[in-house]
Amino acid sequence: MTSRHPAEAPSEARPEARPEVLPEGFSAPWGARADRVGGSIAVRSARVLAVGAALGGLFLGAAAPALAVTPGTHTGPAAVRPATPATVTVSGSGRAATAPDVAVVSVGVEATRKTAKEAMAAQSAAAKALLAALREQGVADRDIRTESLSLSPVYAQTGGGESKVTGYQAGQGFSVKVRDIDNTGQIVGAVSEATGDAGRVNGVVFDVADPTALRARAREAAYRDAHDKAAQHARLSGHRLGRLVSLTEGESVRPGPGAVPSAAADGGEGVPLAPGEIEEHVTVTAVYELL
Repeated sequence: MTSRHPAEAPSEARPEARPEVLPEGFSAPWGARADRVGGSIAVRSARVLAVGAALGGLFLGAAAPALAVTPGTHTGPAAVRPATPATVTVSGSGRAATAPDVAVVSVGVEATRKTAKEAMAAQSAAAKALLAALREQGVADRDIRTESLSLSPVYAQTGGGESKVTGYQAGQGFSVKVRDIDNTGQIVGAVSEATGDAGRVNGVVFDVADPTALRARAREAAYRDAHDKAAQHARLSGHRLGRLVSLTEGESVRPGPGAVPSAAADGGEGVPLAPGEIEEHVTVTAVYELL
């Protein structure tokens, strides 16, 4: 009989190690051994691939809506743009009048002599007489202002057609504010009497010392006129008058110079004057909404 050595005793059959089968392009993750039994690496690889596929699907799913949006396409609700309200633009005119309380008299003196020195001396003497007459009439120095001073040659034509200086003319003009307008004519007469042939009265302007209140009344009238016009336009066009959008005021119109009075021939009487009334004119431009 042939005896077997215990070392040669048949051992239990072990399963044959099978190489891991992975998809093409993939390798065993995390350094897995290829000789592990039972295909555990293949199972683990399959799980890894499944998780990766699931995550990739999530990322692709999240990006899909953005890729599907066509450039220039609005996905949210359309923005509603408010309509521009209709407007009406009107102009208003307002006037206000009152009696004047101040007068501005333009007076002066002129003297013509053969020499410039004589002309200036005569003009100076007449100017001093004028100022003295004003002060005697109660006009304060602050209400007297020199407006002009001049000295110029006087020419004459000779028989040969040439111009020749025959003398010199000197003059000075004053602006006099008369705060008591009832004395305006009296002051003009006093100036004429004091200056004689050298005196000049160039004009009188009546006004109000403080036009603020007068201008405010004219402004109110102009605003009411503009509002009434806008309300009428709204009614005619089938709308209601809305809020005031803008308001612009134009320049106010002040009175112009008055008539030029002439001094009494004998200089002993006051010059009759008619002050009338002072009028302020204001214009505005208004823009209103139409509802």
